[in-house]
Amino acid sequence: MKIKKIYKALIIMSLFFCFTSYTQNPIVANKGLNDPHIHIFKDTAYVYASHDKSIDNKKFIMEDWWVWSSPDLVNWIKRSVLNPKDTYIGKDFTRCWATDVAYRNGKYYWYFSEGNQQTGVVVGDSPVGPWTDPVGKPLLTSELTPTDEYDMAIFEDNGEYYIIFGVWDYYIAKLNYDMISLAEKPKKIIISNPRGPYNQDGKNIEKPTDDKPFVHKYNGKYYLSWGCFYAMSDNVYGPYDYKDSVIKEESFAKGYDEPTWPNGFLQGRHGSFFEWNNQWYYTYCDISQTGNRYFRDTFISYVHYKENGEMATIRVDGVGVANYNSAKKIEAEDYFKAEGIQKKAYKDNFIVQTTANKSYLNYPNIKHLTNTSKLILSVLAKNGGEFSIKIVKDNLSGEILANQTFELSPNTEKTKEITINLASLKNTENIYFLIEQLTNNQLQIDSFSFSN
Repeated sequence: MKIKKIYKALIIMSLFFCFTSYTQNPIVANKGLNDPHIHIFKDTAYVYASHDKSIDNKKFIMEDWWVWSSPDLVNWIKRSVLNPKDTYIGKDFTRCWATDVAYRNGKYYWYFSEGNQQTGVVVGDSPVGPWTDPVGKPLLTSELTPTDEYDMAIFEDNGEYYIIFGVWDYYIAKLNYDMISLAEKPKKIIISNPRGPYNQDGKNIEKPTDDKPFVHKYNGKYYLSWGCFYAMSDNVYGPYDYKDSVIKEESFAKGYDEPTWPNGFLQGRHGSFFEWNNQWYYTYCDISQTGNRYFRDTFISYVHYKENGEMATIRVDGVGVANYNSAKKIEAEDYFKAEGIQKKAYKDNFIVQTTANKSYLNYPNIKHLTNTSKLILSVLAKNGGEFSIKIVKDNLSGEILANQTFELSPNTEKTKEITINLASLKNTENIYFLIEQLTNNQLQIDSFSFSN
C-alpha cells in the first residue's frame, strides 16, 4: 500500500512540474479548485470557487470555499478560505457548493451554496475578507421557489444587482441595496428550446438544462449560460432563446478530450464568463488532467463573439490564456490587453482591427524567445494605407525592440507578411505592439510568429 501511495504522489508531482513549466491550464493544478467565478477588482483577477478535497474522492467532498488571485491570469495565489463554521451553517460541512461575489458601496458580498438546498451570504471589506455573516440564516431558503435554491450567480446591470439560481428551471430576483435581502419575489426564466448535457436532443423535458446558471452581458445582449450551453435575450428577465454550446468536439487539443464525465465532454462545465482589458474569457471545470469527476480543475479559454452576437467555439488546451509559445503561430485576437482595437470575424477565424489612429496590443508571457530575431506579422488593410508599428517590452513606455513603417495596398481578402527585425530578447518577454494609422486607414492583424 505504501508503494502505491508513493507512486501516486510521484505521478501528481510530475504532473505539477509539467503544468508549471509548460502549460497554464489548469490554472491551479492538483488542488481541486472548481466551480470558478472570476471577477476583476482593482486590476486584479479573483477566482471565487468551490474546493474538492482530495484526488482520492469517491463522491463530492467539499469542506470549504476558496479565493485565489492573479495579476495576469497566469500566476495564482490562495488568498482566503471560508469555513462553513464561520457562516450560519455553524459546523463542519462537506457540501460547500458553488459561490459568487459582488461589490457594492465599499463592501464585498460573497454568496455560497449550502449543498443543493439553500444560499447564504457573507460580507467583507476587501475581496479576500475577513468575512462575517450579516444575516445569520439563509438568504435563499429551500421553500422559496419550486426549484432548488443553490449554485447562484450575481449579475450587475446599470447599478442594479440580480441573483440567479436553480436547477433545470432558473429563477431571478433583484437584490435590495443592502445586498443581503431580496427586492422582489423570484421570477422564473423562460428559455425556448433549451439543450443541456442530459438533453442534447431536446427530448428530456425533466432535465432540459443543468444546474449552475450564470448571466453576463455583451454588446447590449444578455447571455444566460449553464455550463458550456447558453441562450440570449434582450431583457435580463428573459425570455431567452437557446443558441449553442461553446464547447464542441473540435475544441480539444490532444490530451484534453479524455477522460470526461459520464454524459460526455459537455457535462460538468460549471463556470462563468468575464471581461478584462477588452478581452473576454470563459472559466470552467475540467477533469481531463485529474481523471476523477470528484476532483476537478479550473481552466480558462478565450471567448470571441461573432457578428450576430453568438459565441464562437472555444479552444480547450493546456496553453490557457495570457500565455504564449513563440514556436507556434499566435492568433492576434488572443491578446491580454488592447485599446483602440476590436475583433472581427475573418474567414473561419478572427482578426483584430484598429479603431483609432493610435492603438496597442499586449501579449505577456511569450516563451522560448531566446535566439529569435524576427517577428512576422500577417496583416491586411481593406482600404490600404501607411502604418507604423513599434514593438516595446514590459510596458507602453518600455524598451524599444523594433520600429517599422510599412504600406499596404487595398486588399479585402489576402493577408500580407511583414517581417520586423527585433533587438535581443530574453527567453520570456512581455511584448506590446504600438500601432499608428498614418493615413487614417484601419489595419487588420490576423496572427504573428517568430523566427531566427
